[in-house]
Amino acid sequence: MSTIDLSHARWFKSSRSANNGSCVEATVLAEHVAVRDSKDVGGPVLVFGAGDWGAFLAGAKGGRLRG
Repeated sequence: MSTIDLSHARWFKSSRSANNGSCVEATVLAEHVAVRDSKDVGGPVLVFGAGDWGAFLAGAKGGRLRG
């Protein structure tokens, strides 16, 4: 498994995020999207392929992720 260098990542929060600290941050890389908890910036990071992330966003926008 290869390691993805996040040392120069530019993290951002959604413009729709509440200002209560309970947010995720994301960074777009060449072929991946990385996501982390904004309250634990040194903690674990989830990395998704760009296609998988796009499918997730489409599902969220389409309301198909409700449990």
